[in-house]
Amino acid sequence: MNLESPKVTTQKSQQELYNFLTDVGNYKELMPDSIEKFEVTKPDTFLFSLKGMPEIELEIKETVEPELVVLGSTSDKFNFSLNIIIEPSGDQSDAQLLFDGKFNAMMGMMVKGPLKKFIATLSENMAAL
Repeated sequence: MNLESPKVTTQKSQQELYNFLTDVGNYKELMPDSIEKFEVTKPDTFLFSLKGMPEIELEIKETVEPELVVLGSTSDKFNFSLNIIIEPSGDQSDAQLLFDGKFNAMMGMMVKGPLKKFIATLSENMAAL
């Protein structure tokens, strides 16, 4: 399953946004209001849960400074990656989230709506930084 957020403009430069996104503690600022738990578990890994959803642990899997941060699930049961593309835009930057999940059809149908909303919220919160 592939989902993508709208491209948003942030007030941070490309490098500033990259630096922000490579510090996993900062993701708490991007989370939806429905967050119930957020915990940094390793220097490049964080765990979170939203109301009505299971806990998810994400790890920074890859980075290309200053244009890409790839987060990936640490669970084989919920296998996905979230690529954050950062493009320069003058003193600001544009960001877009690309979700790639490997789910069976039944799971895909169940999680598509909540995931679209989650990715849109992350994107909106990034624009508000």
